[in-house]
Amino acid sequence: MTDIPPVAPFRVGLVGYGLAGSVFHAPLIAATEGLALDTIVTANPERQQQARTEFPDVRIAATPDELWSRADDLDLIVIASPNKTHVPLATAALEAGLPVVVDKPIAGTAAQARALASLADERGLLLSVFQNRRWDHDFLTLSKLLADGELGDVYRFESRFERWRPQLKGGWRESGDPAEVGGLLYDLGSHVVDQALVLFGPAASVYAESDVRRPGAEADDDTFIAITHTNGVRSHLYASATTAQLGPRFRVLGSKAGYVKYGLDPQEDALREGERPTPGKAWGVEPEDLWGRLGSGESPLTGGGHPVPTLPGAYPAYYAAVAAALRGTGENPVTALEAAAALDVLEAARRSARDGVAVTL
Repeated sequence: MTDIPPVAPFRVGLVGYGLAGSVFHAPLIAATEGLALDTIVTANPERQQQARTEFPDVRIAATPDELWSRADDLDLIVIASPNKTHVPLATAALEAGLPVVVDKPIAGTAAQARALASLADERGLLLSVFQNRRWDHDFLTLSKLLADGELGDVYRFESRFERWRPQLKGGWRESGDPAEVGGLLYDLGSHVVDQALVLFGPAASVYAESDVRRPGAEADDDTFIAITHTNGVRSHLYASATTAQLGPRFRVLGSKAGYVKYGLDPQEDALREGERPTPGKAWGVEPEDLWGRLGSGESPLTGGGHPVPTLPGAYPAYYAAVAAALRGTGENPVTALEAAAALDVLEAARRSARDGVAVTL
């Protein structure tokens, strides 16, 4: 009997080692069978030292150009750098012949996203977008409830990604320079809009309110988006850093029942605290006292409905799907064209908030 040689893992170059790179991408890549974190790119000396401490066997580079110069040694580029660099870096990687994963938002405009998708198609390369909130515990649970028909016909979907951060943190995410692609509309808004489109399909019209609330702030920090989907469902989406009392993460109202869920998925906090997904160990699990409730006719806060077990969150599934797509045994988990559809909504929301009108898509 002939032994089958092991398949070499895909070698990954990670550009950026701030929040996205160090908390999300590097740990998830390292935990994925079939992927090997090869090089981390950061010019910041402190982050270089952090990367060496956390991944002693990984090479450190100061600029992305060092990756393009040895493209033959790599199989995938992951871009986790500031938003304004996503398009030029993704373009350079694709032109170097390398598949790419880009953190959200993939670009500042839908047109840029579609141009990147065309370039990837021309080169026959994978281009995927890291919309990790599709693997949140509550989103997976709601998706199952909808698939099982537990809510009946959905009338309204309310989704909140709210925080209480009255003091500015600084940095490009809070910059008012349009080139930075900052502000909550494109940050948290990218998540809530993507989830709404995945659950309820294309948008027909968009209305939005977007404000700058905090003293000294330059970019939007309190945003509301209303989507009317082509199937008639209405999504009301909130993204805010100025919410003194947090609302439910999801409130979904249908013809048979409603589902209300409080609290954020635990995976981000676990990753921030240094926990890592490992085979055989529970991951993304929520305690029973935080489960959402399904029912009708009474508030869940006064005992209405019954608790619904929250499915475990599954961020590792994203990179497992990327590895399968690179092998040719699976589909791209999030395409650039899907991201472009979300950007159509975000651009319409920005226009709506500016002009005070609903925008038809």
